[in-house]
Amino acid sequence: MLDPDWVGAHHEDFDVFHLHFGFDAQSPAQLSALVDALRLHGKPLVYTVHDLRNPHQPDPATHDAALDVVIPAADHLITLTPGAAQSIRSRWNRTATVLPHPHVVELARLTRPRPVRDRFRVGVHAKSLRPNMSVLPVVRVLADTVAELSSAELQVNIHREVADPRSAAHAPHLLQALEELADRGRLTLTVHDYFDDDQLWDYLASLDLSVLPYLFGTHSGWLEACHDLGTAVAAPDCGFYAQQRPCLTYGHSQQGGLDEGSLRAAVQTAYEERPAPRATEQHRTQERDALAAAHRALYTSTLQ
Repeated sequence: MLDPDWVGAHHEDFDVFHLHFGFDAQSPAQLSALVDALRLHGKPLVYTVHDLRNPHQPDPATHDAALDVVIPAADHLITLTPGAAQSIRSRWNRTATVLPHPHVVELARLTRPRPVRDRFRVGVHAKSLRPNMSVLPVVRVLADTVAELSSAELQVNIHREVADPRSAAHAPHLLQALEELADRGRLTLTVHDYFDDDQLWDYLASLDLSVLPYLFGTHSGWLEACHDLGTAVAAPDCGFYAQQRPCLTYGHSQQGGLDEGSLRAAVQTAYEERPAPRATEQHRTQERDALAAAHRALYTSTLQ
């Protein structure tokens, strides 16, 4: 759908071209050609700005170049938080409509009780080590912090490909360091294949606190899922996570590094104030209905 030829062949099949993700591999020239094809056929472009900084790209220049094409060209912009909207206004002099992210977990699961546990579990999921993750410094602080709390434990999850020498995600030194911490009883390490949705929801619901070890980013679907399931989140102060949903914040960014004290304080707060706020089925249903209406109104105005 990002190919101008696709637009040429299918422009009679759609009214509005709404872009969210999926253009990481497109060059600015290719995106410009896409914009030209949409304009040629009179098709408005709506872009929801999820990422002002791409979590999969170490160098921000690549994503910046793409945004420099798409954001000025869009007929309408949406984003998730006031902070992101202000950044868009400052960088491109464009106004973005702020609409919250809808629920991630299916509505029926929002009413399911959380598992009853007698221990406070902190979790870090390193996934496949996205470029925006700084796992080991965060885990070491968490291991020390959790050891000082009564009936508390730290669980670290990581995808199996991190242990596979044939994989681009292979990180033997990190894995060795995590295994050494596990051998010393400082954490439980779980190496596994990608979770499907049900496995992921079960995992998140098993945590009292999920710590996001990000050095850069903008918004988080993971945070939304935790809110759906009643799991507290400690998010870094880079990006606009704290404006997205109720969460704890600690200092962690490429510019400032890791603020160990604020991370320890976030864990302590989650420990003392549990259980975390949880989305309700009623609120998420009302929110989704409002979002649908807002999108319909936006599409209608864009087509006039």
